[in-house]
Amino acid sequence: MTYRGHVEDGKVILEDAPALPDGMPVQVRPVKPRRSPAKRERKLPPTLYERLKPFIGKAKDLPNDFSVNHDHYLYGTPKRR
Repeated sequence: MTYRGHVEDGKVILEDAPALPDGMPVQVRPVKPRRSPAKRERKLPPTLYERLKPFIGKAKDLPNDFSVNHDHYLYGTPKRR
């Protein structure tokens, strides 16, 4: 059976434990403190915007329809419009 508690003035204080008889042998093991929710959060990978941000606005003097017909300008396929 496991009881939880804390240390106060060098004594172990059990929480919600039944009265144990005097002289009963016990074993005390420290428990690692729980992490706060902020530390528990995993770091998310960067978004597509964050990864491509350094390239925004770098292409200059492109045709007005480049976003629609980029395959035409890159590979020579027929224009869409």
